[in-house]
Amino acid sequence: MGEEREKVGILVISYGSRAAAVIDALSRSEVYKARFYVADKQRNPFNAEHAEKHVVIPDLDVGKICDFVEANKNDIDFGICCPEKPIIEGVRDALESRTGIAIICPTKRYAIEASKVSQRRLLEECCAEANPRFNVFHRAGYANVSEVKSAVWAFLDEIGDEVAVKPDKPAAGKGVGVWGDHFTSREQLFVHFASIFDSGSDVIIEEKMEGEESSFQAFCDGKRLSVLPDTRDYKRAFDADLGANTGGMGSYKDKKDWLPFMAERDREKEEKLVKRIFNRLRGNGSSEELRGMPFYVAFMHTREGAKILEINSRPGDPEIQNVLPVLKNDFVDVCFRMIEGNLSRVECEEKATVVTYAVPIDYGGYRVKFSGDKKVELSGAYELTKKNRYGDNLRIYPGSMELREDGYTYALGSRTVCTVGIGETIEEARGISLAGIRNIDGALWNRWDIGAEHHIQRSVRRMKELRATTPAAYTGKR
Repeated sequence: MGEEREKVGILVISYGSRAAAVIDALSRSEVYKARFYVADKQRNPFNAEHAEKHVVIPDLDVGKICDFVEANKNDIDFGICCPEKPIIEGVRDALESRTGIAIICPTKRYAIEASKVSQRRLLEECCAEANPRFNVFHRAGYANVSEVKSAVWAFLDEIGDEVAVKPDKPAAGKGVGVWGDHFTSREQLFVHFASIFDSGSDVIIEEKMEGEESSFQAFCDGKRLSVLPDTRDYKRAFDADLGANTGGMGSYKDKKDWLPFMAERDREKEEKLVKRIFNRLRGNGSSEELRGMPFYVAFMHTREGAKILEINSRPGDPEIQNVLPVLKNDFVDVCFRMIEGNLSRVECEEKATVVTYAVPIDYGGYRVKFSGDKKVELSGAYELTKKNRYGDNLRIYPGSMELREDGYTYALGSRTVCTVGIGETIEEARGISLAGIRNIDGALWNRWDIGAEHHIQRSVRRMKELRATTPAAYTGKR
């Protein structure tokens, strides 16, 4: 018999499939026996099954999370926060001051996704070439609707109508409007603008960036970054990138650290840009307040080079689900190293992964209303994880679903469950992910083209076309 694993108590602040992936990765440690104390938005069946103690805090209120941790602080060694809301509201600051338990996420000061305006100002200071042209419309700056409309029209006269309109405040990836997708006239654009403005948020209008997106993630101990492989997220609801923006319908990762439509130099450019942001924020030396994943960055690769769409201060969902199942490192050890300030290189197996989400019938505008049975049964999908089928090459992570007193699990309003396929190729991983999806019993729907070869080849062709027209200033050629 092997040596008994050292017990470690871990707080997980949870919402969605991302937290299930975190718990799964931590539970796979061969050195530590993880015991989970989960503060959850609902009674997620995966989390409830794995937790030593599980509490439901529907609004993820920081004070209630602190109460739960204080009641169990003698059994908790560290914590990790997955969703953005508690990070923005200062959950780490509050927990560390009240309990002394180290929390893996940035402090409120470095919750960079709290303001898109602040992000643009930061990029102006340290890597202006990654910024699009933009203008900020502050709510306090205009006397009436006519005045702000005139200011919007004047900016559009300057840069053209093809723009993106974004709220300053976080909107879970769903507040952005883009010319050609959400509006095709200035009047329609202003309706979207006004919907944000009237909600109480300042508004940014940015030039629309044409290119291909990638998601960049990095762990941080305050002194150094350990970068993870790039992933590609699918925000739009329906196949062929149609429909409304969502929280993310799925994502893929290649065997390499960069994506098929990228070159290695594109990946290197991403790293250089993020490290410049990191160096600007940490100042002289280091700042352990940045501990966790302070840089989950959405890049757009354009004819002028890499541009930054937005920066988030937490793991991506679904992007982190592409990475955690194929970590070579012991994830508990990685967490301890982040806390201790001696983070080293984090490596992944050379595997491709595809994440596919199954979502409720009325999610993303698939149907206006669904009043039928919302029970979801995952046993058929779990059956595929047995060794004579896919084994560890298929992971199933419940998200916005709830285990109720009747013993059944039910879909809630957001993304219900994701399946992660792991393979030697993206196509193999996609097949495994979709096999899992097909074996879920419930009134759910999904995109079928996540990681599909035709979609990837379209991205490859598009980048070739863009690079063929890249200005000399961006290639180093004269």
